[in-house]
Amino acid sequence: MPYAYDRDNIFARILRGEISCTRILETEHSLAFRDIRPQAPEHVLVIPKGPYVTFDHFTAAASDAEIADFARAIGRVCAMQGLAPGAAGGGYRLIANAGEAGIQEVQHLHVHVLGGRVLGRMLPYAG
Repeated sequence: MPYAYDRDNIFARILRGEISCTRILETEHSLAFRDIRPQAPEHVLVIPKGPYVTFDHFTAAASDAEIADFARAIGRVCAMQGLAPGAAGGGYRLIANAGEAGIQEVQHLHVHVLGGRVLGRMLPYAG
């Protein structure tokens, strides 16, 4: 599948400093910031700084350093926000939407870190 990256997407503009955000964490290869329309008490977006559209694109094209940095950034955000399982109210959900069927709204890889309350089932059981 070809991955056409839109250099004018909102996350690319945030990375260039054209749009402000509430930064939680910045590393060499990743940026984490608060979602402007939070769906839970804690709702942070983590994005790689490189031009990757989806997770499969990222794992196929990113360097090992970028992949490790991104995974560690997500883990650090979970810890920083007090979402580790076992903590009072701990637990979180990671969501990465991809493509049209996955309802991806911004064509830049991003992981939603959600927590701070019981989030319910992700999808109804279709048993």
